[in-house]
Amino acid sequence: MSNKTLQQTSRLEARINPEIKALWQKAADLQGVTLTDFVIASLQEAAYKVIQQHQTLKLSLDDAEAFVEALQNLPKPSDFLIAAALRYKQIIPKNGVSD
Repeated sequence: MSNKTLQQTSRLEARINPEIKALWQKAADLQGVTLTDFVIASLQEAAYKVIQQHQTLKLSLDDAEAFVEALQNLPKPSDFLIAAALRYKQIIPKNGVSD
């Protein structure tokens, strides 16, 4: 086999107490996978979840900052918008509401 056909891997070692290993092994057995496959899949799922939560929070904070910035720096209304507002005021009755 050439190096291109072999999947590159890295080694990860962890020391865990026997109770935790037994728990993980039981879960792996219930899923019908090896302990290694179970640990890899579980860690990958957890990593994706953490990254997604972080990105969602960051995007939410960035969006909030952009919203506040837009409110604080409102552009002046265009001539078209001013004309539309005047037409609206002429067409729609106030119904007792003042400006």
